[in-house]
Parts: sequence; structure tokens; C-alpha cells
Amino acid sequence: MGDYQVAQVQQDGLGAVQLELGGNPNALALRRPFDPLAHDLEASFRLTRFADLKGRGCKVPQEVLNKLVEGLQQDYNSAEHEHAHFMHMAIPRIGIGLDCSVTPLRHGGLCLVQTTDFFYPLVDDPYMMGKIACANVLSDLYAMGVTECDNMLMLLGVSTKMTEKERDVVIPLIMRGFKDSALEAGTTVTGGQTVVNPWCTIGGVATTVCQPNEYIVPDNAVVGDVLVLTKPLGTQVAVNAHQWLDQPERWNRIKLVVSEEDVRKAYHRAMDSMARLNRIASRLMHKYNAHGATDITGFGLLGHAQTLASHQKNEVSFVIHNLPVIAKMAAVAKACGNMFQLLQGHSAETSGGLLICLPREQAAAYCKDIEKQEGYQAWIIGIVEKGNRTARIIDKPRVIEVPAKE
Repeated sequence: MGDYQVAQVQQDGLGAVQLELGGNPNALALRRPFDPLAHDLEASFRLTRFADLKGRGCKVPQEVLNKLVEGLQQDYNSAEHEHAHFMHMAIPRIGIGLDCSVTPLRHGGLCLVQTTDFFYPLVDDPYMMGKIACANVLSDLYAMGVTECDNMLMLLGVSTKMTEKERDVVIPLIMRGFKDSALEAGTTVTGGQTVVNPWCTIGGVATTVCQPNEYIVPDNAVVGDVLVLTKPLGTQVAVNAHQWLDQPERWNRIKLVVSEEDVRKAYHRAMDSMARLNRIASRLMHKYNAHGATDITGFGLLGHAQTLASHQKNEVSFVIHNLPVIAKMAAVAKACGNMFQLLQGHSAETSGGLLICLPREQAAAYCKDIEKQEGYQAWIIGIVEKGNRTARIIDKPRVIEVPAKE
């Protein structure tokens, strides 16, 4: 995994804290926010300056992507024919367009579930950035109802613009965050690739070998189901607003609708939300008979809802009525004109919640259970009705302000 697998001793505000890559996953749970000065870096050091695009804002647009993968899709369909000859049981091959690839293996009834993801820094705390990146990779497995991850690889691009000192402080912290998140998920990082790159990148690969009853093929929505969302929207708005605190010309545009304190709270709420695993949400999908799910990331709520709707077996459409948004971020988005398209469902999210189709009679119990287990809310945001496999947000959706956790 490159040259950075070395134990580092860093100065943390509290004195020396050893950050070896092994050790207690909870050792840093009570850590202070990242302070560049405590690590002998310039006070002005910002991890987010090592990329020009933030987080999921780096995705190729959905229409472009669909065109680009057409060629892959053809090969994939013909491979499916070949493959069917020696399959003992009909495990569907799931691939391009959904959250994970699911590949039947040559060995008795097992399949390989795999996903990969990487992006650019969108928060300035390197440890939290590592956690967010790992949670984001795992999220695609969780969207398929797969709650166990057998192996993780880490993909890391170290910015050529970093000084050696910056690199030696920041990279071990990112790696530590990634590894701690993997440990929390009950898996381990066994390898990967580290390269130098003009921009800093962080991500990975998550792999599970499982039986067909362990994953939920996201194609069984029926009329009358409801749509549940397990994390609030607005992460992209929150991280941008936080960076604008340093940029007077930007800040002046939004300070009329939001205070500095509001922005800091929203940023920490967003960081906390993005670093949270969707594992419990995924486990409860089995308990409450979910008919399918996806996670909300770079294409925004509506983009992912549309993809999920397009894969349904039944002639259904999704209609979204409620938008749970990190407190004050709807106002910030409005103050920025149409820059984010948050209320239109197009604002990119990073490591967002699961959007789940649940039987109507199970949804309230699902939301109650997740709150009991995690201490975080989930919301019923829409319904499944008869239609032609599309998704839409109603004209004046109800915005639910999700308060920052104190």
C-alpha cells in the first residue's frame, strides 16, 4: 500500500498521541477536532485545498455515464449467457447501474458482492476524511442489504502539492480514520494502492462472498410501499458553507440567512452523518422486509431514486413529498440561487443515507427501531405508486429541518 505504513507519533493538542495503524479503535473517539498548529503545520493548512472538486461533486454526470457504460453493458449481457451454462442455481448477475456488482461464483451457490469508490477531500479533518471515505465505500454493500464485509482495500492518492511535513502528518491520519471505520464495520484493510497525484484522493474497494439470502435485489417495490430515508440531505451545502467562512465575497451572500455558529454546527452534523455507517440501517432492511434500497451519493436524492425506480420489476413510480435537510441548509441553498439544486433533489451527497422501499405497515416500526438502536432519526419521505418506473419530487415538498446534535 505504498510507503506510508509506518507508525507515526503526532502532537495532538493533548500532547503526544501515538497513531500506529494498529491499536484501539476507540482511542480517537474522543479526539479533538484537527488543529494544524498542534501538528506544526501552518495555521492556514486546509486539506480541502488539495482538490478543486469536493467529495461527490467529482462525479461524471449521470447521462454521460450511462452513455459511457453502454459498451460494457453489451459485453456483460453476452457474458451472462456464457455463465448460465454452468450455474447450479439461478443467481442473478447484477452489475452496471446498481450499487454493487453481484457475480455468481463457480463454487456452490455463493456469489461475490463488490463495490469501489473514491473521491476528493471535502472536510478539513484528515482523520474524519478517512472515516467518511471508508463509510462511503461500505455504503454500497449496505444498500444491497449485505451487512458483513469480508475484505477492504484502500486507494490513496497523495497530492504532489503537499510538503513532506504535510504528507507525514495528514496521510497517516487519513489512513487511521479509514482503518477505524473498517474496524467499526467488523472488517479489515488488507492492502490497496498508494500513488502520488496532483489532487489528494481517498477511497477503496469492499468485497463480500455471500449466499443469495444475504443480499436484497433492489427490484421488488410494489404499489403502496413507502420510501424511507436514513440520513438527512444537505452535506454538500454544509461543507461548502463552512469553507465560505474564509471567503468574504461568498460569506456575504449567505450571512443574511445563517450565522457562523449555524454553519459550524451544520458542518459538524454533516461530518458526523457522513462518517456514520449504514450498517444498522442495512440489517433492519432484512427484519422489516425491504423491497429494495439504494444509497444517496453523488447524483443526489432524485438521481438515485430514479435509478432505483428504473430497475423495478413492477410498473411503479416513486413520489417524494418530504425532504429532511440538515438545519438551515435549505435556506443557504436558496440564498445561493440555484447553485446546489438541493430542493430539486440534485445536490450531491457524500456517504448519504439509504433510500429504502418498505411495506407501508413496516415503515414506522423500521424508523422507530433504527432510532432506538442508533439514536438517529429516519424519515418516511415518499410513496410508491403505479407508474412507468420514474421518480419525482412534488412541487412544494415539505422541508424537515434536522437539528444539529449538540
